[in-house]
Amino acid sequence: MESTKGQYTISNDKGRLQLELIQKFLSEDSYWAQDRTVDQTRRAIENSLCFGLYHQETQIGFARVITDFATFAYLGDVFVLEEFRGQGLSKWLMETIISHPDLQDLRRWILATRDAHKLYEKYGFHGLKFPDRWMEKPAPNAY
Repeated sequence: MESTKGQYTISNDKGRLQLELIQKFLSEDSYWAQDRTVDQTRRAIENSLCFGLYHQETQIGFARVITDFATFAYLGDVFVLEEFRGQGLSKWLMETIISHPDLQDLRRWILATRDAHKLYEKYGFHGLKFPDRWMEKPAPNAY
Protein backbone atom coordinates (compact mmCIF):
# COMPACT_ATOMS: atom_id res chain seq x y z
CA MET A 1 0.00 0.00 0.00
CA GLU A 2 1.23 3.45 -0.85
CA SER A 3 -0.42 6.86 -0.65
CA THR A 4 1.03 10.14 -1.89
CA LYS A 5 0.27 13.83 -1.18
CA GLY A 6 2.61 16.21 -2.97
CA GLN A 7 6.16 15.45 -1.81
CA TYR A 8 4.94 13.13 0.98
CA THR A 9 4.30 9.39 0.86
CA ILE A 10 3.00 6.80 3.30
CA SER A 11 4.07 3.26 2.53
CA ASN A 12 3.77 -0.22 4.03
CA ASP A 13 6.97 -1.32 2.29
CA LYS A 14 9.23 -2.47 5.14
CA GLY A 15 12.18 -2.32 2.75
CA ARG A 16 11.91 1.47 2.75
CA LEU A 17 11.97 1.81 6.54
CA GLN A 18 15.07 3.51 7.92
CA LEU A 19 15.77 1.50 11.08
CA GLU A 20 18.45 3.92 12.28
CA LEU A 21 16.03 6.88 12.15
CA ILE A 22 13.26 4.91 13.88
CA GLN A 23 15.61 3.69 16.62
CA LYS A 24 17.08 7.17 17.12
CA PHE A 25 13.64 8.70 17.58
CA LEU A 26 12.40 5.94 19.87
CA SER A 27 15.51 5.88 22.08
CA GLU A 28 16.18 9.64 22.19
CA ASP A 29 12.89 11.48 21.62
CA SER A 30 10.06 9.20 22.74
CA TYR A 31 8.91 8.79 26.32
CA TRP A 32 7.78 5.22 25.73
CA ALA A 33 10.72 3.38 24.17
CA GLN A 34 13.92 4.94 25.48
CA ASP A 35 15.22 1.59 26.75
CA ARG A 36 14.32 -0.36 23.61
CA THR A 37 17.28 -1.99 21.89
CA VAL A 38 17.90 -1.98 18.15
CA ASP A 39 17.18 -5.73 18.11
CA GLN A 40 13.84 -5.18 19.86
CA THR A 41 12.94 -2.45 17.38
CA ARG A 42 13.91 -4.69 14.46
CA ARG A 43 11.79 -7.59 15.80
CA ALA A 44 8.86 -5.26 16.49
CA ILE A 45 8.97 -4.04 12.89
CA GLU A 46 9.23 -7.58 11.51
CA ASN A 47 6.12 -8.63 13.43
CA SER A 48 3.92 -5.60 12.79
CA LEU A 49 2.07 -3.90 9.98
CA CYS A 50 4.22 -0.78 9.56
CA PHE A 51 3.53 2.62 8.08
CA GLY A 52 6.49 4.74 7.02
CA LEU A 53 5.95 8.44 6.32
CA TYR A 54 8.41 9.97 3.86
CA HIS A 55 9.32 13.39 2.51
CA GLN A 56 10.59 12.45 -0.92
CA GLU A 57 12.90 9.52 -0.01
CA THR A 58 13.68 10.55 3.57
CA GLN A 59 11.67 8.95 6.36
CA ILE A 60 10.04 11.54 8.64
CA GLY A 61 7.46 9.47 10.51
CA PHE A 62 6.40 6.00 11.53
CA ALA A 63 3.64 3.96 13.09
CA ARG A 64 3.03 0.26 13.54
CA VAL A 65 -0.01 -1.89 14.18
CA ILE A 66 0.20 -5.18 16.04
CA THR A 67 -2.81 -7.20 14.92
CA ASP A 68 -4.35 -10.58 14.14
CA PHE A 69 -6.10 -8.90 11.15
CA ALA A 70 -9.44 -10.29 12.31
CA THR A 71 -10.41 -9.00 15.75
CA PHE A 72 -7.79 -6.84 17.44
CA ALA A 73 -5.18 -4.14 16.80
CA TYR A 74 -2.72 -2.23 18.98
CA LEU A 75 -1.40 1.02 17.55
CA GLY A 76 2.08 1.98 18.71
CA ASP A 77 5.32 3.83 18.06
CA VAL A 78 3.53 6.66 16.26
CA PHE A 79 5.67 9.69 15.51
CA VAL A 80 6.34 12.50 13.06
CA LEU A 81 9.69 14.26 13.33
CA GLU A 82 9.44 17.64 15.03
CA GLU A 83 10.40 19.72 11.99
CA PHE A 84 7.50 18.22 9.98
CA ARG A 85 4.78 18.66 12.60
CA GLY A 86 1.94 21.13 12.19
CA GLN A 87 1.28 20.24 8.55
CA GLY A 88 -1.50 17.70 9.08
CA LEU A 89 0.83 14.75 8.47
CA SER A 90 -0.08 12.94 11.70
CA LYS A 91 -3.76 13.24 10.77
CA TRP A 92 -3.04 11.86 7.29
CA LEU A 93 -1.00 9.04 8.83
CA MET A 94 -3.90 8.16 11.17
CA GLU A 95 -6.45 8.32 8.33
CA THR A 96 -4.27 5.98 6.28
CA ILE A 97 -3.87 3.52 9.16
CA ILE A 98 -7.55 3.46 10.13
CA SER A 99 -8.68 3.03 6.52
CA HIS A 100 -6.15 0.31 5.61
CA PRO A 101 -8.15 -2.50 3.94
CA ASP A 102 -6.60 -5.24 6.09
CA LEU A 103 -7.67 -3.46 9.29
CA GLN A 104 -11.40 -3.18 8.68
CA ASP A 105 -14.12 -4.73 10.85
CA LEU A 106 -11.85 -5.32 13.84
CA ARG A 107 -13.66 -5.64 17.17
CA ARG A 108 -11.20 -3.50 19.09
CA TRP A 109 -8.31 -1.09 18.62
CA ILE A 110 -6.20 0.08 21.55
CA LEU A 111 -3.27 2.40 22.11
CA ALA A 112 -1.48 4.15 24.94
CA THR A 113 -0.65 7.85 24.90
CA ARG A 114 0.46 10.44 27.40
CA ASP A 115 -0.20 13.56 25.36
CA ALA A 116 -2.01 12.95 22.05
CA HIS A 117 -5.55 12.18 23.22
CA LYS A 118 -7.11 14.91 21.05
CA LEU A 119 -5.51 13.50 17.89
CA TYR A 120 -6.67 9.95 18.56
CA GLU A 121 -10.18 10.98 19.63
CA LYS A 122 -10.72 12.27 16.08
CA TYR A 123 -10.38 8.64 14.92
CA GLY A 124 -12.77 7.09 17.43
CA PHE A 125 -10.42 6.32 20.32
CA HIS A 126 -11.53 7.09 23.88
CA GLY A 127 -10.95 5.88 27.42
CA LEU A 128 -11.55 2.21 28.13
CA LYS A 129 -15.23 1.32 28.00
CA PHE A 130 -14.78 -1.42 30.58
CA PRO A 131 -11.62 -0.59 32.54
CA ASP A 132 -12.56 -3.14 35.20
CA ARG A 133 -12.15 -5.92 32.59
CA TRP A 134 -8.64 -4.94 31.44
CA MET A 135 -5.48 -6.12 33.10
CA GLU A 136 -1.84 -5.70 32.23
CA LYS A 137 1.52 -7.18 33.04
CA PRO A 138 3.95 -4.33 32.41
CA ALA A 139 7.71 -4.53 32.50
CA PRO A 140 9.28 -2.62 35.40
CA ASN A 141 10.32 0.23 33.06
CA ALA A 142 7.08 0.38 31.04
CA TYR A 143 5.68 3.84 30.42
